Amino acid sequence: MKILVLQGPNINMLGKRKEAQYGSMTMGEIHERITARAGELNTEVSFFQSNHEGALVDHLQTAREEVDAVIVNPAGITGNGYALRDALEDSGLPFVEVHLSNIHAREAFRHHSVFTAIAVGQIAGFRWRGYLAALEMLVEAHRDASTG
Repeated sequence: MKILVLQGPNINMLGKRKEAQYGSMTMGEIHERITARAGELNTEVSFFQSNHEGALVDHLQTAREEVDAVIVNPAGITGNGYALRDALEDSGLPFVEVHLSNIHAREAFRHHSVFTAIAVGQIAGFRWRGYLAALEMLVEAHRDASTG
């Protein structure tokens, strides 16, 4: 199984911004933890981060034939990333939406996600651990589907 982890705007700044909200771990450190857990699950992961929605769409459209599922943290485009939403829906790939902070306990404009209605699920508020939970859930769902 291969899973793509898509990271949206400002995720590259983790470890340098709002530690109380997002924790102190950098994006690279999160990716290392995801990679380690994926290895334990006999799963391959790839990563892509951009501050530009079009780049996320381009990468997904290129990778969609090579991966089985997606973990996406839309970050700053959670409420208005319609192009990425459409690309995820068009891909036909199962995906889990992950947020480091609990977006439902923050400012009202952060409460709405354009992705949630088409996602397998949403994990919010568990910081870097949310990625591992999404990874494990997608791997198990894939295994269940493969065994009938």
